[in-house]
Amino acid sequence: MLRLEEVHSYYGPSHVVQGVSLSVARGETVALVGRNGAGKTTLLKTIMGIVPARRGRVRLDETDVTSLPTHEIARRGITLVPEDRRIFPRLTVAENLEVAALGRGGGDGAALDRVLEYFPRLRERLDQAGQNLSGGEQQMLALARGFLTRPDLMLIDELSGGLMPMLVDALMEILQRINRDGVTILLVEQDLEVALALASRCYVLDQGRIQFEGPAEALRRDHEIQARFLGAT
Repeated sequence: MLRLEEVHSYYGPSHVVQGVSLSVARGETVALVGRNGAGKTTLLKTIMGIVPARRGRVRLDETDVTSLPTHEIARRGITLVPEDRRIFPRLTVAENLEVAALGRGGGDGAALDRVLEYFPRLRERLDQAGQNLSGGEQQMLALARGFLTRPDLMLIDELSGGLMPMLVDALMEILQRINRDGVTILLVEQDLEVALALASRCYVLDQGRIQFEGPAEALRRDHEIQARFLGAT
């Protein structure tokens, strides 16, 4: 479904993503793990066209989307849930969801009902401003807005960042349901245990390069890779 071929991207003169190749098959959950500064977020932004790839190719269903603007890539069925969530703080939960629905051409009551089945806590918070939600609820809202665009592929940047373990567990269950219902997921995650629990395959990124790729269980057993590139002890 998604294939990157020797992708390079930069911030100014800084060569952040250095020849990354990876693939995500339709229906998979794949994790991209690495320490802070490894280039994970930049790679997601490169897939979305926010940070342009200077070399290499990004292919979606065999179509080269490398040079397309971000809105065209999104129209082809990819949504990005960013690390900083990017909800509208002064809009209510309901209004945040309405804005997301407009992004795909209009509201849809059935789609909204389905989102609120995944995130029942948001149904209880529909009239609250985004800025008044807890961190976990804001993450739920960010995921719900992404799902409302009816994506084929969700790029999720740091699901667990700054959240209590109980909330992370709840979000993991929701993502597993979303994946079973047909949405492919590429998850960037610093917490190795979260990544291993959700993903069937993993890539390890360090200093802009892929250092490991393989089944999640293989990464779980490879303590050398964990120590060298993920800081595990």
